[in-house]
Amino acid sequence: MTTMETSTPSPAGPIAELVARARAAQRIYETWSQEQVDMAVTAAGWAIIEPTRNRELAELAVADTGVGNVEDKVAKNHRKTFGLLRDLKGARSVGVIVEDPARGIIEIARPVGVVCAITPSTNPGATPANKIINALKGRNAVIVAPSPKGWSTAARLIEFIHAQFDRIGAPRDLVQLLPSPVNKQSTAELMRLCDLVVATGSQANVRAAYASGTPAFGVGAGNVAGIVDETADAALAADRIVRSKTFDNATSCSSENSLVVIDAARPALIAALEARGAVMLDGPQKAALQALMWPEGKLSPAVIGKSATQIAERAAEQDAAGRDAWRAIAARQPRILMVAEDGVGHEHPYSGEKLSPVLAIYAARDFEDAASIVARIYAYEGAGHSVGLHSAKPERALTLGLTLPVSRVIVDQAHCIATGGSFDNGLPFSLSMGCGTWGKNNFSDNMNYRHYLNITRVSRPIPEQMPGEEEIFGAFFAQHGAA
Repeated sequence: MTTMETSTPSPAGPIAELVARARAAQRIYETWSQEQVDMAVTAAGWAIIEPTRNRELAELAVADTGVGNVEDKVAKNHRKTFGLLRDLKGARSVGVIVEDPARGIIEIARPVGVVCAITPSTNPGATPANKIINALKGRNAVIVAPSPKGWSTAARLIEFIHAQFDRIGAPRDLVQLLPSPVNKQSTAELMRLCDLVVATGSQANVRAAYASGTPAFGVGAGNVAGIVDETADAALAADRIVRSKTFDNATSCSSENSLVVIDAARPALIAALEARGAVMLDGPQKAALQALMWPEGKLSPAVIGKSATQIAERAAEQDAAGRDAWRAIAARQPRILMVAEDGVGHEHPYSGEKLSPVLAIYAARDFEDAASIVARIYAYEGAGHSVGLHSAKPERALTLGLTLPVSRVIVDQAHCIATGGSFDNGLPFSLSMGCGTWGKNNFSDNMNYRHYLNITRVSRPIPEQMPGEEEIFGAFFAQHGAA
């Protein structure tokens, strides 16, 4: 060691050791070429997409969390990962990525370093995979901090990734897992020691990420509303709504929680929903279901990610007066439970996020009234996320985009499938949707690989392009004078 060198202090504690190993691996990885990086990205994708591994992860996720259903998790693991790999194929993330001679600008992609990835129990396979792949695309290391219930699924996923890394000679420490038992203290320390935090899950986790002192991307609360207007095709709208609301037992933040239906559309739409397995509850059943879902004012795990049939069976156990009616509903194997709602706020819990196939139905006089109701709902919960629209009037989508506090307007699509990117729309594949300042986020995009990059810009001189005073102030002076 020369006199100019200093020794590196040994890590203090297991979390610091984890981060130190990640940094060592990342220093190797950042020297890799674009071709090598893309091979690592593909290896991590194949780790979850390979059918046998995919099904094992889906089964483990449902067994350990009790949330969602296996077949939909298999579909989500495959579709979201495959779509992400499609988006990343050919994207430049190493070295020079943009050359703009006219502006004299060259953009160079640089890693952010070590990423702390906070992931939820609702997607313990697909969300970690998405964040790992995006982080790898930027030549970063990543340490996953899963929910306690999702730990075993994340651990198995990372075992699969390590096996694929061994095949291509990538350092295993590029992808690591926060040791079990995961708790607030260990997660907070990891966030503090990493270079970037990407947080998906509860708003408590997102707020903790923003407060960690480390640069962070977090997502806002979900509570999607959809509008069905008088011009919509009731059958097609019902198909899309049922597909969205039932997928993985409505655990997605992009699943509709409320439908705002214009009066002229209501009879046909409700009939179409009922024909597809939705059941409209009466007043006493609505009250009984509310008692089951929010026993102490907080959404109960008894309904989160459960099927409508399971929820009806649990309601039958709790609602003695309505037991026979609930059993009859359960016997029909309903796909969605619907309740009529007209209020918004804490006194009307159906106006919030339900994470289950329970759907609040609001009545609106016309399109303006429908947009106003959605605005009230989002003033309570869900601002910044997205809104659905089923309509034959394309200008109404633009109106919503210009006036509502939303980052996405999803038109004539199955909302939870479309919002996070789809093969039949142009949104990036993602499981983390920014909600802008409306949702107290610092971004409003579908989170993608560019959020995991630093960009260095080289600026060279170009011919001067200074405008004249008239070009800048002419219109202003013409109207208001030059005083």
